Amino acid sequence: MRCVAGLEHPTSGEISIAGRVVSSPERGILVPPRARELGMVFQSYAVWPHMTVRQNVVYPLKHRKISRTEATRMVDEALTLVGLSEYAERPVVALSGGQMQRVALARSIVYRPQLLLLDEPLSNLDAKLRLRLRDDLRVILKQTGMTALYVTHDQAEAVVLGDRIGVMRDGKLLQMAAPDEIYNRPADLFVANFTGATNELAGTMVECNGKFGVVDFGDGRRGEVSLLHALGPDDKVRVALRPENISIGKQDGANTFSAKVLDRRYQGTQTAYEIELFGRRLEVVELGTAARHQVGVEMPVCMPRESCWAYRDTGPVSHD
Repeated sequence: MRCVAGLEHPTSGEISIAGRVVSSPERGILVPPRARELGMVFQSYAVWPHMTVRQNVVYPLKHRKISRTEATRMVDEALTLVGLSEYAERPVVALSGGQMQRVALARSIVYRPQLLLLDEPLSNLDAKLRLRLRDDLRVILKQTGMTALYVTHDQAEAVVLGDRIGVMRDGKLLQMAAPDEIYNRPADLFVANFTGATNELAGTMVECNGKFGVVDFGDGRRGEVSLLHALGPDDKVRVALRPENISIGKQDGANTFSAKVLDRRYQGTQTAYEIELFGRRLEVVELGTAARHQVGVEMPVCMPRESCWAYRDTGPVSHD
């Protein structure tokens, strides 16, 4: 993101914004940040504490050829969008954290930049406020029609806000796709884990049949899996599946096995269980306000083949 903003200078590659190349070391192109027509919202608010809300928001317009009347109109419009019209004349330090972040957002969109950069803007807020501002931010972006590049480690934020999601690891883009594609067809184990498929089972591919295959999990226990990549018989694989896609106490289809309930954590609207299956500990999440299964009992578990994604086993994978 800092490279896109022009705050860091990449040593290779090319960055273009709206079809205009702003960075290309090979061609000697480096457009300064002030000439890229960007807005940026930082993680730590970054508002000027000695100014009022209005003074913070109008500041970017002072360096543009805009009349005072037009600037006032643009500031009022931005403050209305972020829900701070009634706070315009207040000192910014008198606001809450969520309100200060709204000021930072209004300041970044007041001049309608061609690209808005948001660097984990909600991470410093408490959980309830973060959810509310996340939903408000989505509405604001849709209303303005503005293109935004949003950096987050929260997959729920990414799914709610993004039209396209890019999952990166160690500076490499692993997958770029629509949210439902990322969520339902992860490119690899790292992407699967990022989207919540935290359970893994190791096995050997026995047979492949189009979109599905059969995996031997050991001791003759076999299950059907979904093939997102080309795999062949005898390939070592890891099968990823989400906690909410495992059903306890249900016997349905080929992927029904016996598992032991090791732990139970009641969470109000759902219950999280830890089960032992094929010698591995797996997490299961069951919706509902009642905890239905007892710790220490053997129960049948069902895993739909469409939700069991098989990937080639390339060794231990760090999900940090």
